[in-house]
Amino acid sequence: MEALGQSEAFLAFQEQLSRVAPVQRPVLLIGERGTGKELAAARLHYLSGRWQKPLVTLNCASLSASLIESELFGYERGAFTGALQRRVGRFEVADGGTLFLDEIGNVPIEVQEKILRAVEYQIFERVGSAEEVAVDVRILAATHASLPEMAATGRFRPDLLDRLSFEVLTVPPLRERTGDIMLLARHFAVRMAREMERAKMPDFSAGASEVLESYRWPGNVRELKNVVERAVYRSDSAIITEIVLDPFADVLKKGETPAQPSLSRVSALLSEAGPDPLAVPLKKAVLDLKMRMLRSALERSRYHQRKAAVLLGLSYDQFRGLYRRYHELRLDDDTDAT
Repeated sequence: MEALGQSEAFLAFQEQLSRVAPVQRPVLLIGERGTGKELAAARLHYLSGRWQKPLVTLNCASLSASLIESELFGYERGAFTGALQRRVGRFEVADGGTLFLDEIGNVPIEVQEKILRAVEYQIFERVGSAEEVAVDVRILAATHASLPEMAATGRFRPDLLDRLSFEVLTVPPLRERTGDIMLLARHFAVRMAREMERAKMPDFSAGASEVLESYRWPGNVRELKNVVERAVYRSDSAIITEIVLDPFADVLKKGETPAQPSLSRVSALLSEAGPDPLAVPLKKAVLDLKMRMLRSALERSRYHQRKAAVLLGLSYDQFRGLYRRYHELRLDDDTDAT
């Protein structure tokens, strides 16, 4: 992922990072998955006076509860089975620098107490030792969970939450970063083309750009990067026309690949209106065509809306808008009939 953007939301967040970076206090980063919380932590570190010292990261969600304590604080030889020699923990490795605890909501409650003491007094004991170790570490933490709710239900220590929350910053999701989607998409596309040693740098067709910009991006920048790189890899042209948002929806039936409706299919649908296509106003003919294609896609996908959206070459949000329009028309027809 890249810390790249020009939207107001992105620039405002970068300004918040710059402001708090020099202050030697904990910062809590809140954000959805894929928004770039680790990149934000790195910016806080490198804009601080600790930038020449280590930046150490621990993803608390990737470790079992029994391992987190020894990873953070280290252990002495013989502390447990398999501890053949002393091991230094992340707190000691980060001495003089910054320790970033990602997904801190996954830390067991019993380890939280030891973290609180280390944050508050900058001392701790290795597992299997009563000897105090002193360090100078700035703590940054991140989570997508609601720590206040966890504290209210006894799953997170309120005193640790208070200590970590000198400043709380929310990383903006990609859907709120107006104007950044295509900037990032082109950046990822160019990098992927270079990696594949392609002579021409890629760009996106109007239709592909519309799909990218209208999608909600629940996986944020990480998901966008993956979608764009897949599109570049699959495209035989420098102009990318096809965007596959869900790779699992590529094959709905064995041997069937979803694609944009062909011209022959559109012509066939138009011919259903009658021998004279000009007998119906263009606006109504286009609307009728959309409704027929919607019904056809729903029937073929067995009313699975995401699969129907892929068949129509639409993002899920675009499909939902068309689907709501379809139901509004049906309700109007029912009302007229009564």
